[in-house]
Amino acid sequence: MNIRIGQGYDVHAFGDGDHVMLGGVCVPHERGVLAHSDGDVVLHALCDAMLGALALGDIGVHFPPSDPQWRGADSRALVRHCDRLIRARGWRVGNADVTVVCERPKVGPHAPAMRERIAEDLGVDIDAISVKATTSEKLGFTGRSEGIAAMAVCLLVRA
Repeated sequence: MNIRIGQGYDVHAFGDGDHVMLGGVCVPHERGVLAHSDGDVVLHALCDAMLGALALGDIGVHFPPSDPQWRGADSRALVRHCDRLIRARGWRVGNADVTVVCERPKVGPHAPAMRERIAEDLGVDIDAISVKATTSEKLGFTGRSEGIAAMAVCLLVRA
């Protein structure tokens, strides 16, 4: 096969703070997230999608929260690491599509910058990266503004 598809999902509860990291972008918000790293749900879901496409486990296997070196880590470094792993096996990202699920913060105004950073980290054209958002219509933990989630789908192609 010359293509592989992976999907990823990540969630973090809101906690103290004044911003959230989304797609490598610092987005002002009245809350932060509870996380071992920077808690970037966009990049964590993307990492899981990339790893899953090649059956390489998940983000917790490669960057365990029990390992102090990942405390407060910049999730862009995690994405670049996952990219090196897949490239070492003869693959590259063909495209990726990420959906953020939250009531707030508003993601749309920041999506272009997120797409730019992700494309840069993966060495792909910006038109290969999609970042969008939806609400959960005030249902569930995201609807009650208790946390934020992201889903990602990634297509890998032979390099």
